[in-house]
Amino acid sequence: MPIFNQSIRRKIVGIALGLIILMVISSALSMVMSSRVGVLLDELTNRYIPAYSHLARANVRSLERALALRRMVIAKMQTPPDEEAYAARLKTFRESDPLVEQEADAARKLINAIIADDATPSDNAALARIENRIENAVSELRREIGEEDTRLLAQLEARDFAGARETLRRVDALRDIFIQKTDAIRADMLAQVFASTATVVRQQKQAILISGVVTLLAAIIGLGFAWMVSSGITGPVRRLLEGTREVEAGRFDQPITVSTRDEIGQLAAAFNRMVEQLRHNERIRETFGRYIDPKIVQGLIDRPEVAVEGERRVMTILFCDMSGFTAMSEGMTPRGLVKVMNHYFTVMSAPIRTNRGIIDKYIGDAIMAYWGPPFVEDAEQARLACLAALDMVAQVPSLQEQLPDLLGIRAMPAQCDLRIGIATGEVLTGSIGSELMMSFTVMGDAVNLASRLEAANKFYGSRVLISQTTAASLGARVELREIDRLTVAGQSTAQAVFEVMGKGGVLSAAQEALRARYAEGLAAYRACRWDEARTAFAAALESVPGDGPSRTMLARVDQLQADPPASDWDGAWRFEQK
Repeated sequence: MPIFNQSIRRKIVGIALGLIILMVISSALSMVMSSRVGVLLDELTNRYIPAYSHLARANVRSLERALALRRMVIAKMQTPPDEEAYAARLKTFRESDPLVEQEADAARKLINAIIADDATPSDNAALARIENRIENAVSELRREIGEEDTRLLAQLEARDFAGARETLRRVDALRDIFIQKTDAIRADMLAQVFASTATVVRQQKQAILISGVVTLLAAIIGLGFAWMVSSGITGPVRRLLEGTREVEAGRFDQPITVSTRDEIGQLAAAFNRMVEQLRHNERIRETFGRYIDPKIVQGLIDRPEVAVEGERRVMTILFCDMSGFTAMSEGMTPRGLVKVMNHYFTVMSAPIRTNRGIIDKYIGDAIMAYWGPPFVEDAEQARLACLAALDMVAQVPSLQEQLPDLLGIRAMPAQCDLRIGIATGEVLTGSIGSELMMSFTVMGDAVNLASRLEAANKFYGSRVLISQTTAASLGARVELREIDRLTVAGQSTAQAVFEVMGKGGVLSAAQEALRARYAEGLAAYRACRWDEARTAFAAALESVPGDGPSRTMLARVDQLQADPPASDWDGAWRFEQK
């Protein structure tokens, strides 16, 4: 439709203008109906009700005149007559005489005004009859009662009180007849007032109903028009939003249908071009993500200056090596070795990525990874590294079962196992390399220490050794066992080395006994109490037969007992192997 091809501004202005027109029409109709009801209310208030009130006051004036007449008679009949009171009552009587006709004439004028007004509906025939009855009643009263009043005044002057009483009775009878006639007229007039009131109420309800219907129709038409126009806006916007969510979720294979030629249509077309470029970039990212960790790529995109300048940060470094690799690889073909190594790296890399680690590189059969800002919070890096190590160790039994099936042989020539070293310390992060090729990596003493601890596992017969700094960052979240104090190659200061035994609170009774006996043996060993140390390490070996560190320390106790250390020995062992 042509309206959907207009600009958004014109669409919005069109909707607003249409709604304003509908509102004006609805308001105009409401005003017309309200004015009509107002005319009816004005007639009821200013004509019907006042006409009825004048008729009621005509009765009151008639009664006031009769009362004044009686007071005249009483004043005249006193002995001696009260001439002063009589004169005052006579004056009042004569002043009230025209008031009845004035009230009746006022009522007739209002009734005639109602009849003459063509703008309002009324029962003109009934009103004409009422007006005529008022005129007749007043004329008869004036004619008949006037004669009796004249006779009564003459009788009072002649002091003919008997005749005056008879005349007064006739006057009262005529007055009663007049009052009865006016009461009947008032009743008919009241019926006309009620009829006019009912007309007003009916007209008001009709006005409200028509106003409501018109407003409803205007609302329906306005909403329908607004829906038609807004759907031309919201539909493309909704599709654009859905497309944006698809892009946010990493799905770039759903282009947006361009259905309009307004600004949103232009935006949708530009969005499709952007998605196509993102799809291309994502293919590049996926390709290089196999060679460089995606987190590093994103970090370098967000902060490119880090790659150039480098930063010093505290990080936790992990080195993992496959024990028995040399013996295992001797009997394999190159293709079989590649297949084994790819599967090995896939299995062992998963725990690192799951625990938010960054794989720095693969070196032969070794894996180097690290944890630290901005990828991991400072307080979590050591714990995540140890959890990754535990998960890697847990994969060893299944890996040993999978490798023969992977190569199609009955058994591997040599069993594989893991050695993992973890250290925490300040390192330099940045891009290292030549102008032609660079690698984003970490360097420092912590990297060297992690590598040395990985190698120390072979000497102690352990799987996971961590540095003293790493252990201090863990608290009770990981179960540790202090193994020894070492001075590794490249460092002059000895530090405690710990073995990761399991997650916090999950050690078996045998492992708890092993740790307790080993700690006793280590304390005796450092105090040069060789027999006590040998007994404790032997007890630890009984708790967990085959425990590598216990066997290593037993052999060392025999060695040092045969060749005691110097008197200033601090209990540290110098580990020269790289």
